[in-house]
Amino acid sequence: MWPDRRVQDLFGIDLPIIQAPMAGPVLSEMVIAVSEAGGLGSLPCAMLSGEQLRTELGIIRQRTSRPINVNFFCHAPPEPDTAREAGWRRRLESYYIELGFDPRAPVPASNRMPFDAASCDLVEEFRPEVVSFHFGLPEKGLLARVKATGAKVISSATTVDEARWLQDAGCDAIIAQGFEAGGHRGIFLGEDISTQVGTMALVPQVVDAVRVPVIAAGGIGDARGIVAAFALGAAAAQIGTAYLFCPEAKVPAVHRRALKAAKDNATALTNVFTGRPARGIVNRIVREVGPMSDEAPAFPLAGGALAPLRAATEPAGSGDFMSLWSGQAAPLGRDLPAGELTRRLAVETLERLAR
Repeated sequence: MWPDRRVQDLFGIDLPIIQAPMAGPVLSEMVIAVSEAGGLGSLPCAMLSGEQLRTELGIIRQRTSRPINVNFFCHAPPEPDTAREAGWRRRLESYYIELGFDPRAPVPASNRMPFDAASCDLVEEFRPEVVSFHFGLPEKGLLARVKATGAKVISSATTVDEARWLQDAGCDAIIAQGFEAGGHRGIFLGEDISTQVGTMALVPQVVDAVRVPVIAAGGIGDARGIVAAFALGAAAAQIGTAYLFCPEAKVPAVHRRALKAAKDNATALTNVFTGRPARGIVNRIVREVGPMSDEAPAFPLAGGALAPLRAATEPAGSGDFMSLWSGQAAPLGRDLPAGELTRRLAVETLERLAR
């Protein structure tokens, strides 16, 4: 019934639908719902401590025997740069004063954990069927340990060159992440986001360039996008923003309202929240400081200085200083439980393919 079953057969799933691993909004509840519905539920691990990751994986393994994906960032931790961090604090000083804060007060650390030996230990213990990476791949020794568990390895490519690099490094499938996608860009062979490619142009070029199956991502919010992904040569679709509308998504009320009000041109790529380009809904801090700022510290350090501003304004219903991650297809979102959304997307896609 499906025009290309390579990803389904590779991962052992019923439906060619992958729920994107979105750090913060996604925990075990959504992963279980999507996997039980026949898709591939994905647990993002970059913001979880080792103890939290163990707990979430334990819950998932207790409640579903279906395949799951566990996702990690594999960036290199930044070198300390006190001058740049001080400059960033000066850039934000007026907001601190506006809200009655001492601009020189200590701020929380902003961290995203890269894949390391401890993370690999948990992969070996819980043996997820799929392990995905963002920002390239980990070093060869760790990657070999992951593959030795039997897990299929996938990662995000934002260019054809990145796709070829990932295939040569041993990826079993490649996520072609178009410019439209919400959250962090998976870019890792360069830094110039001005030349990033849209899904419609990227997917067929990646398909032509590699032998492994390709998963389309970016701007796919309903069955029409999944059909288009197959037409472009993809074997599956990865969907993120549409799942943020589900009740299982741990999305603050301010963020949820912004998603529901978003228009097609509501988002921008910005580095002001973490120091790395990511797509989110434009708010005050993005308009006034970004969207791309040369003053933002290296990933993931930029967010620490914004934390007090968010903490002071979010309780009053303001999203001025929070990362409102979203792709360009937010207006296609539907308020459905994650399992039901997965099943509906599949049924609606098959109906369109049969026309």
